[in-house]
Amino acid sequence: MAARQAPAASGKDDGPAQPQDRWILVVAAGLLSFVAMLDMNVVNLALTDIAEGLHVSSTTAQWAVLGYQLPLVALLLPAGRWLDQVGTRSALLLAVSCFALCSVLAAVAPWAGWLVAARLAQGAFGAVLFVLMPVLAATAVRPQLRGRAMSVPATLGPLGAVTGPVIGGLLLDHVGWRAIFLVKLPVCLAALAIAHRHAPHGGRLRLPDRGSLGDAALIGSAVAAVLLGLTLAPSSPGWLLLVLPAAPLVVRWLRRPGGRPVAAVLRASGTAAVNGSVLALAAGFAATHYLLAQHLRRDDGISATTTALTMLAFPLGMVLAGRFGGRLADRWGARPTALTGAAVTATGLLLLVPLDTDWTPADISWRLALAGAGMGFNGGPVQAMVMSAAAPKQLATAGSAVQLARSLGFALGPALATAAALVGTGTTAVRAGLALATLAAATAVALLALHHHTDRGSRGSRAKNATGSAITDSTASTGSAESNDSADGTDSTGSVTSSRA
Repeated sequence: MAARQAPAASGKDDGPAQPQDRWILVVAAGLLSFVAMLDMNVVNLALTDIAEGLHVSSTTAQWAVLGYQLPLVALLLPAGRWLDQVGTRSALLLAVSCFALCSVLAAVAPWAGWLVAARLAQGAFGAVLFVLMPVLAATAVRPQLRGRAMSVPATLGPLGAVTGPVIGGLLLDHVGWRAIFLVKLPVCLAALAIAHRHAPHGGRLRLPDRGSLGDAALIGSAVAAVLLGLTLAPSSPGWLLLVLPAAPLVVRWLRRPGGRPVAAVLRASGTAAVNGSVLALAAGFAATHYLLAQHLRRDDGISATTTALTMLAFPLGMVLAGRFGGRLADRWGARPTALTGAAVTATGLLLLVPLDTDWTPADISWRLALAGAGMGFNGGPVQAMVMSAAAPKQLATAGSAVQLARSLGFALGPALATAAALVGTGTTAVRAGLALATLAAATAVALLALHHHTDRGSRGSRAKNATGSAITDSTASTGSAESNDSADGTDSTGSVTSSRA
């Protein structure tokens, strides 16, 4: 509603349709998505260099990655609740400025504790950016163009995640590990300038309530338990017991005021399966990327630059397909497009499972390009499915839920890949990890198909109840309108009228 009112207040005579389409804000959302996801993976290749440069162990250096991922995942949902109560423009300017500042602090870190603290703070502001991205894209254009708009941040986000090691490899070979924290600054400054000039005014900042901080503690503890258990399992399977406390922590959170609205949004919109597919596909992609990067550098002895160029095939395929994914979703439908994309990604990952030491980088590249194309087709449409099903006042909460699913998948992927070492070492472990990644992608396909089946069943039941409660011709017309809404993939209720249809 705010997105529609803002243009009217400007006093322009262009009509109500054109001022709603602020594609410059969609570009800003894409830029922020790129830098936020890039930061989740750009440090992976630099862990050895960080450990040597700061004179710490590899386990300590790994907290340069975990220190960013933990607050990012833990604060996504609380950030969604907070953003529903404050001004979007003020929150955007604050988050981008502090995110860039933390990058500088990480680059000049004199010791490991400083670096980890900077990354923890950066992850907190990154959580705000993750929630703001889909809200900006969803409110900047008309609903008819939402699939196209969502494809921008949904494509550039994973693009940042995959190009992170590419950029990191080039910088490590030619500049040094500190430069990887500074590479994001130009993009942050560009997004900051766009937001300052074009973001609509209104609303003020306020401190988050104590309940949100408690929610963050519960979610963060659950995620930390899972990540630590999976990461440490190869040294001793007993570490997997750390995963057990995660379930009661999540149950406790769902019973709190912070968890109940999220559960209500998922039930009302019927997008639980869609969010599950986002998590599964992101986990499969992240595990594959982590395994192949380590395999090329460690097992094949390929340089960081060559590894970076090989891994570049994935984002290239994703960008090319992402250009058409949103358009297909607007014409063909979001669910069929997202389902097709997930199936293509699963096929590409399946072709990587028989990985052999005789494979050249080109043999890996074309398979990665196929998987990337599937991610490009899937990202925008699946985001549009979630945001279109949410009520206008719940966009931030719905956006935070899908971003949590995606971020959790990216965080769990490398941990799952590490746990695959339980079955062996070297190429055997890599193949096992790739098989797990393929299984995760196949799960995403099944969840999207399940969402369609459940969606039709639940809405058909509502239509049946509506027609059974009245015998007039207008009620029959209502049932027809509801069926049409269901086919379009939008949320409808038994009170749909003929005029709305």
